Parts: sequence; C-alpha cells; structure tokens
Amino acid sequence: LFKPANSSGLMPAIVGIHGGGWRKGTKKNFGRHARYFAEHGYVAVSIEYRLSGEAPFPAHIEDCKAAVRWLRANAEKYGIDPDRIGATGHSAGGHLASLLATSSGVKELEGEGGNQEFSSAIQAAVPMGAQSDFETPRIRAMTAQPGGSEIWIQFMGGSLDEQEALYQLASPHHHLDAEDPPQMFITGERDNTDTHAVPIRTSMVELSIPSGLLIIPEAPHPFLPEERWRNLALSTALYFFDSYLKTTE
Repeated sequence: LFKPANSSGLMPAIVGIHGGGWRKGTKKNFGRHARYFAEHGYVAVSIEYRLSGEAPFPAHIEDCKAAVRWLRANAEKYGIDPDRIGATGHSAGGHLASLLATSSGVKELEGEGGNQEFSSAIQAAVPMGAQSDFETPRIRAMTAQPGGSEIWIQFMGGSLDEQEALYQLASPHHHLDAEDPPQMFITGERDNTDTHAVPIRTSMVELSIPSGLLIIPEAPHPFLPEERWRNLALSTALYFFDSYLKTTE
C-alpha cells in the first residue's frame, strides 16, 4: 500500500492488479505503478490473487473483490474515501479490473473473503491489454483447437464450447448494466484486436456509460516495461482517474 507523502483528509484509492495469464505473477509486478498513482494523490495498492495453478476461476476475482472490501473496511485507518475507488491492471489484471467494474452485486463472484458487510463496487476502471468479452469468435476458435490455449484452458477449466456458462460468468461484457462505472481501455497497436474492447464499448455507449480507448502506436501486448509506452499509459490512466475519482474544487 502506497500513500502520498504528508497526506491529509480522505483520498481516492486505486487497486492495481498484476498480469501473468491468470497463472503467474505477484503484487511486486504492479508495485512501481501503484507508487506512481500514490505520487499523484491516491492511496494505491498492488494486490495478489490466487492463480490458476492454485485455484480455479472465480477465485481470482473473488480475491480482487476481497481487496476492495478490505479497503473500505480500513478506509478511516488509511485516509481513503470509500466512495471513490478505482482499479487498473494489465493483461489478466486488466481483465480482472474490468470485471470488477461490471460485476458489482453478482453473488457468484463475491467469494467468502472477509468484510462481507462492505461493497466490492468500484467507481472507475482502466483495463490495459485486457480481454473484456470472453465470447468472441477468436477465443472460441483458439480454445477449441486440439490442446487449446493452455492459459485459457487452465484458467477456465476447458474451452468456450465446453464451459460456455463459466466463460459468460468471467466476461465483463456479460455483466454490464447501466449502473456500472466508466472504463478507459488501453492497449498496444500490435496486440490482438479483442483488446480494443469494441463490443463492450458499444454497449457502454448505448447505456450512456463513459468509456474510451487508447491504442499505443507500435506497442506490443506487454507495453508497460518500455518507458515511453508506460509513461503514456500511466499518464492517460491518471487523467482518467482524476476525471472520475477526484472531487471538483
């Protein structure tokens, strides 16, 4: 957990979620980015979650929701405004950030973690390199191949054809409704086009939910390690979070 130096009063918070194909990575992977947000006026946390080798979906999102509830339960201790919490992450973490944004109130994804009396809803999300719709033709074809995609099969326990209901449960787009918060999608030009989030952004327009898309020129899927791409992504995310999580003076 990172806080601005000499902070006072209640501040918005940001949950940072690492990537790694839902099966690897630690909170250290998103720590430097959480520190960036703390340097710009947020209480920022980089969290861990159970990985695919440890537990099947929905354990991953259950742990992310537990982290949001924990922030609200400890809001007074850490100077957090419980009504202004955002989430961001890259790749698998981006998917989980988007799912946090759309699945408030979905009982099947809450889990049995602590602080159940608090809400796991967030007020803004910036998914990076994220799959926001799990029912695309690309995912169906990729997971149906002999052997499928190991990452997807391990995460979801089978192909889209075999686990249709579970893929729907894991799909941010599937849960979208008019009460959901704004989302800003960031992706690399060389990443697959599913990360452009066209279906979910189209639905967000229809529901009058603010959304946006930044495609970083020349960038591949893992763009955060490269300084020029990382700076653009984080500054864009900061501007978006400032627009929706910081009160107007």
